[in-house]
Amino acid sequence: MEAFMSSFSGILGSVNDFVWGPVMLVLLVGTGVFLMIRLKFRPLRNLGYALGQVFSKHSIKKEHNTDAGDISPFQSLMTALAATIGTGNIVGVATAMTLGGPGALFWMWISALFGLATKYGESVLAVYYREKDQRGEMSGGPMFSIKNGFKIKWLGTALAGAFAVFAVIASFGIGNLTQINSIADAVSGTFHVPTWITGIVIAVLVGVVLLGGIQSIGKVSAKVVPVMAVFYAAGCLIIILSNLDALPSGIGQILSSAFAPTSVLGGVAGFTFASALRFGVARGVFSNEAGLGSAPIAAAAAKTDHPCRQGYINMTGTFFDTLIVCTLTGFAIASSGVLGTLDAAGELVTGASLTIAAFGSVMGPAGSYIVTIGLILFAFSTILGWSYYGEKSLEYLTHSVKARYVYRVIFACFIFVGAITTLEIVWDFSDTANGLMAIPNLICLLVLSNVIVKQTDDFDRRFLKPSKAAQKQRIK
Repeated sequence: MEAFMSSFSGILGSVNDFVWGPVMLVLLVGTGVFLMIRLKFRPLRNLGYALGQVFSKHSIKKEHNTDAGDISPFQSLMTALAATIGTGNIVGVATAMTLGGPGALFWMWISALFGLATKYGESVLAVYYREKDQRGEMSGGPMFSIKNGFKIKWLGTALAGAFAVFAVIASFGIGNLTQINSIADAVSGTFHVPTWITGIVIAVLVGVVLLGGIQSIGKVSAKVVPVMAVFYAAGCLIIILSNLDALPSGIGQILSSAFAPTSVLGGVAGFTFASALRFGVARGVFSNEAGLGSAPIAAAAAKTDHPCRQGYINMTGTFFDTLIVCTLTGFAIASSGVLGTLDAAGELVTGASLTIAAFGSVMGPAGSYIVTIGLILFAFSTILGWSYYGEKSLEYLTHSVKARYVYRVIFACFIFVGAITTLEIVWDFSDTANGLMAIPNLICLLVLSNVIVKQTDDFDRRFLKPSKAAQKQRIK
């Protein structure tokens, strides 16, 4: 049995390396470049407008919004961010900068900029092709975009089903087991609380939230996500400001090693341009999920008058996740000077330990508490967001509203299992399923790119151009 598990783990690792290998990363970033060019860089040019929409009354307060949908646009974005802002923002950034050098952060930024177009496009399609389920709630996402948008029906049915299957698997893996495992380990290591107690507490909390469905998830996410982001960002800013004199040097390392044949720390870790590019893009995509097709499921539930309005709002998730939170983590690490340090065993310090070392360089032991609390909040919110993705994907496969209640019970039970079990194989398995979601989604984006462009042109004509004309008139 042990030999079989070892062999299975090796095969799974090889498959995972392929799924998240150069070909997939080129497709993910390439699709973003393609859409950005086709959209005439409007996702980037209209980023300011999009940020304004996020915090408008129409977006935040449901009483100001009578459009079709289940939750406010702001709650939809927060649900998507709940699933997106996770351990990758703390662990992923540190790992990328350790394995790929400081320059990996630069390539995370580049992938995020083009990821704006990808996230925008998939969210537009999700709202445009969404449907009402038997309970009158909105259902959407790549599976519905593929099913309703593809002219070759058998191909659309196959790709939509594949996406939904991978999404259900990923919800239990990357959205549940691996997250609660991170929470339980962090709480045990920092606060010495037994993992089984953590498992029970988180399972009950998640179960209570899931009872209320998407409206409950949206409400909780709208409160938890901004608080956790501000809490962690404040901690990062303290580190950065405390090491302000070293920040220019840190930024210099990031920029120089992004293109140099070997990085500034090459003597220690042997970084190259290729490794900076690879790990930066991979961790960037993994963190903001642009192109994976997960966030559009939440976008489809939003109360909105036009697919592009929610597209603009939801694409800011990539901005907040990578260009803000990941950047703060990267700057905290770069300015603290801990990158490239070795542990007692002579190994490079990486992952959460590297981020904790950066915080500890200024705050001492209190730094580990802040990072641990950040990990708990980030992972908990990820569990909530992914529970909705998995539920809607299962509902698509079974065509049964009852399936959602069965799913919620099983999902909550898996939380306890994940807290008390070592899940090394699950990491690779769930990581693979997460990556495989991208294949049908990217095909959908490329095939239906004309729909995205037409909807964007329509939104420009009906909303953006009149708004800009009114602003010019007021100035005169």
